[in-house]
Amino acid sequence: MASSNALFLFPETKSSVLPDPSRFFSPDLLSNPLPTNSFFQNFTLKNGDQAEYFHPYLIKSVESSLCISYPSLFHNSDFFYERKPVYNFSVSGNSITISTSHGVRSLSSSSSTKWSDKLTNNQRWLIYASSPIDLTKHGDSSIHCRGGFTGIVRITVLPGSNPGYESTLDRFSSCYPVSGDADFTKPFTLKYMWEKRGSGDLLMLAHPLHLKLLARDVTVLDHFRYKSIDGDLVGVVGDSWVLKPDSVSVTWHSMKGVKKDSYKEIISALGKDVNGLNSSAEVTSSSYFYGKLIARAARFALIAEEVCYLDVIPKIVTYLKNMIEPWLDGSFKPNGFLYDPKWGGLITKQGSKDSQADFGFGIYNDHHYHIGYFLYAIAVLAKFDPLWGERYRAQAYSLLADFMTFGRKDDNNSNSSYPRLRNFDLFKLHSWAGGLTEFWDGRNQESTSEAVNAYYSAALLGLAYGDKHLVETASTIMTLEIHAAKMWWQVKKGEALYPKDFTAENRVVGVLWSTKRDSSLWFGPKEWKELFVKQLVNWTLPALQRNGVGEGWKGFLYALESLYDKDGAIKKIKRLNMYDDGNSLSNLLWWVHSRD
Repeated sequence: MASSNALFLFPETKSSVLPDPSRFFSPDLLSNPLPTNSFFQNFTLKNGDQAEYFHPYLIKSVESSLCISYPSLFHNSDFFYERKPVYNFSVSGNSITISTSHGVRSLSSSSSTKWSDKLTNNQRWLIYASSPIDLTKHGDSSIHCRGGFTGIVRITVLPGSNPGYESTLDRFSSCYPVSGDADFTKPFTLKYMWEKRGSGDLLMLAHPLHLKLLARDVTVLDHFRYKSIDGDLVGVVGDSWVLKPDSVSVTWHSMKGVKKDSYKEIISALGKDVNGLNSSAEVTSSSYFYGKLIARAARFALIAEEVCYLDVIPKIVTYLKNMIEPWLDGSFKPNGFLYDPKWGGLITKQGSKDSQADFGFGIYNDHHYHIGYFLYAIAVLAKFDPLWGERYRAQAYSLLADFMTFGRKDDNNSNSSYPRLRNFDLFKLHSWAGGLTEFWDGRNQESTSEAVNAYYSAALLGLAYGDKHLVETASTIMTLEIHAAKMWWQVKKGEALYPKDFTAENRVVGVLWSTKRDSSLWFGPKEWKELFVKQLVNWTLPALQRNGVGEGWKGFLYALESLYDKDGAIKKIKRLNMYDDGNSLSNLLWWVHSRD
């Protein structure tokens, strides 16, 4: 984001519900915008002693101790998760103590800088030191360092009994990373770079999506694998990786277009939907549902343009102006966007006083979902009325920056009021939604479709404003989010990524956690599941017969069904008596007729 777009800030406020970051962040960091959806977020909340997942280990910090485990999976047909830390590493002065929840069966040394610790659970841990270290078994489950130690200690579990594993670890034991960076160097390219210390080459682990996207100019040790909830982690040698996701072209309209003989049916629905727009009517004050409401109307404008029904566009534009401007200029009395200087980000008026308001937006939950809908509507309005777009450009980019700041505070082109990529995890390659809430199972995200929409909307904003860099980077993040959704949220028959009993009963993950995969949803039992691809339809159809299944969900299912039974799906769509808050008959008919 260019610095010229970084000048506007929504009014500052003091939240009564946000946690105090000064307990965990050093004074020099407190002057910076702080992460709110990071992989280590549990370490900054409450007592900071809840575990987080650092592939392939669960890590827990308690006072001067670091608890580590190489977790095993517990699984059934509803969910599966990783067990908690068992290996406790503590330092006091230059004294080191290691204790375990399992007994120490044996402790041996092949040199003064390498030790092997075999536990009663049959795990074997290797301890490497940068200089000689003297370890001794103390009781049944502790190891002490005699004589003190100053230097670097590296601890790793031996992932299997193959002798090649240990020789590989020995070979790369002298080189370790001290920092890392990830940059979007050009469109549809993500580059990792690590600063390393020690001697020799750097060995890191890549998850399955890394391996799928990894450019072939690095050495992959396919035989060297660790287990993880995300699939096997494979050794990669090198202090720089390049990931190359598929390119996706972001456009305002459908890729294939709508055939002219389908215009009449869509126009008929559009006329009714647009006539129902009334900016004077009482509306929701929820930032989430308000965002869906205006994005729904923005869809009408783009659909109307695609099917050459231009007469309704002026009414839609007027409606969008009347609905969007109060949120941008602060005149919407029930709610509004405010700036929180404590963590560095947007919160809502309601969310500043109530942590549950706006689905937790005030504690940084689901920011990309909510703001994504606003950006979609703003982008469409700016497309049809460029003068309006320029008038509110600064506010639009401030909304965008909350979750789409690309650089850091010391970068020339960084918006220093917001953290870098609030929701998107540059290592995992998808977003997290949970915000500043401590969770036993770590970070989580449920709605991948809304995450994809957020980055798609950011790219559309770039199109509306002629911002090539924004279009390219948002499109790159969007395609990474799509890749991740296909890999980890979609559960396909015959694939071995997830346990067999879970795969047998599920075609989609409800909520994906750092250390858990759950078939249940945040707002419904496991029988009410969102759908992402055609193969899920038959699996889900029986669930629609249950009491309490809303018409809104049926619309999405019928849209997917239209991929192989267009006429049947249209009949079902026309029988619906209501739609999801962000959906409409016009949108469903456009979807069906633009798939051909």
